[in-house]
Amino acid sequence: MARLTVEDCLDNVENRFELVLVAAQRARQLAMGADPLVPEDNDKPTVLALREIAENLINKAILEAPEETPMEDIEAMIEGDLSAELESSLKESLQASFKDS
Repeated sequence: MARLTVEDCLDNVENRFELVLVAAQRARQLAMGADPLVPEDNDKPTVLALREIAENLINKAILEAPEETPMEDIEAMIEGDLSAELESSLKESLQASFKDS
């Protein structure tokens, strides 16, 4: 797949803030073993989540779905590399979109 941009994802969510929430939730699900809706292509959970959003396979309804993992597991993941990984992926996408502007 060509380089993923924030604009690709923003076509399917209301704004950048919602994008971060939806992508983070989906990335957590993928990291916990959920099946990806797009081919993996050796991508990390954060990139897979953004690709799923860009292809309109995931939307804000994911935020309203009940969580299936204990809160302790989620907190442990947040403290780990997942949040840093998501931030890095989004930062790269934002920088690329500003360069194109």
